[in-house]
Amino acid sequence: MPTTKKVALAFSGGLDTTVCVPLLEEEYGFDEVIGVTVDVGQPEAEFAEARETANALGVEHFVVDAREEFAELCLESVTANATYQGYPLGTALARPVIAEAILDVALEEDCDALAHGCTGKGNDQLRFEAVWRDSPLDVIAPVRELGLTREWENEYAAEQGLPVEGGSEGRYSIDSNLWSRSIEGSELEDPSTIPEDDIYEWTDNPGGVESELVELAFENGTPVAVNDEALGAVELIETLNALAGAHGVGRTDMMEDRMLGLKVRENYEHPAATVLLTAHEALEGLVLTREQREFKQQVDQQWAWKAYQGLIDAPLMKALEGFIDATQERMTGTVTVKLEGG
Repeated sequence: MPTTKKVALAFSGGLDTTVCVPLLEEEYGFDEVIGVTVDVGQPEAEFAEARETANALGVEHFVVDAREEFAELCLESVTANATYQGYPLGTALARPVIAEAILDVALEEDCDALAHGCTGKGNDQLRFEAVWRDSPLDVIAPVRELGLTREWENEYAAEQGLPVEGGSEGRYSIDSNLWSRSIEGSELEDPSTIPEDDIYEWTDNPGGVESELVELAFENGTPVAVNDEALGAVELIETLNALAGAHGVGRTDMMEDRMLGLKVRENYEHPAATVLLTAHEALEGLVLTREQREFKQQVDQQWAWKAYQGLIDAPLMKALEGFIDATQERMTGTVTVKLEGG
């Protein structure tokens, strides 16, 4: 009996991953493609799109709930005061979690390879492959390896009758998870463009509501409660996103230096991350010695850079975390944050 070649594809149901399905069969000779979507807190509409597209393509579709694992990693990043050029690393932290979940499914389903729909210009190709390169499976990147463009993908989708809405996925490229929401593309690529209010969904315009005090409890540097209510990691982040977002807290408009050297204009929303990082750093100011704080700034910066690269399991990260954990042993207390006007 001939052996079936099987590949697990990181699947969103968008244009890139939709065209990857027939290309993995036609260009790479796979007999079976399975799609894997990982839940790290994106909107339900994204899962509906992935399910519908997978069904239309006749692809077996898996959804993995990784919200708890991702939320715990986000709270771990708080102990490292982790930001990259002012951005709290939502997308960067999510990618290794997603990649690990896809790898687990691929191994369980006896796949021969892993595939993603990332381009050759962005960070995500490197983050996925940083996790996958140590696996026994082949790694395939059709969009990058075949040099696909959006124009070609649109034409191919139309020719093949693929289930995409005219190849259009909206005005902006948006990526959402529990920790952050990113908005890029279209007129925002021009650094002189002032973003319209309608790009924001998590944060209201600052100044529309009365100020509010929020009390955060930390145990060994990890956030554990909001306003005296003990919460799990997912619920804690969701609660603070709602509370702080109502005050316009947590917006970043930046020119981001990507790993390959490209500069990209990015807009982010991250209400919970902003509040937690601000509160944690304030508590460290009370608890740690001057020498600890000065050296920890260097350690935190290295932790954030490795996390930005998607290297959360790198040997250096474990060493950095050993120092960070030692500094957090007395980091238990409460911090009151005033939410007002962004």
